Amino acid sequence: MNIPNWVTLSRLLALPLLLYLLPVTTATARWFCLIVFLVAALTDWLDGYLARKLNAITELGKFLDPLVDKLLVLAPLLSLIQLGQLPAWGVFLILARELSIAGWRVSPSLTGSNAIAGANLWGKLKTVSQITAIALLIAPLPPTWHVPALGVFWLSVALTLISGLIYVLPAREQGAGSRELS
Repeated sequence: MNIPNWVTLSRLLALPLLLYLLPVTTATARWFCLIVFLVAALTDWLDGYLARKLNAITELGKFLDPLVDKLLVLAPLLSLIQLGQLPAWGVFLILARELSIAGWRVSPSLTGSNAIAGANLWGKLKTVSQITAIALLIAPLPPTWHVPALGVFWLSVALTLISGLIYVLPAREQGAGSRELS
């Protein structure tokens, strides 16, 4: 375990706080949740920066980083369903994509490679949009922000699905091509 991987795992410390405090309806609790969530989300950038700077990119890191990202995104989304702020089917679309791509990434028979593929630009855009949507939905903003926050959430759903298709289609074509050659 190297330093970037420890930074990745540190994001998990935010989950119990978020799950416990999100249902608390006070503005103070929501602001605290927002700060915890954003600090945890910033460690996603930090672990990648450290991995590149320290030349410490590992297969474990390429596996852990997106897994922990998914947990950091899905935990508050599930709480927001419970609180009635989001429709379950929208979160289900995100969950279905995340689980599908997680399986796809680690399956050599699907990707045609034993190496775990890192996130592409679309995956990074998806993550940023999800973090932005969750931050807007967690923040105790005036009611006039409800529609824009939901708009950002639906944008993140769209980017999530698009990034999944972009990730799977080229890999599927490469896998089919490699099977035809062998």
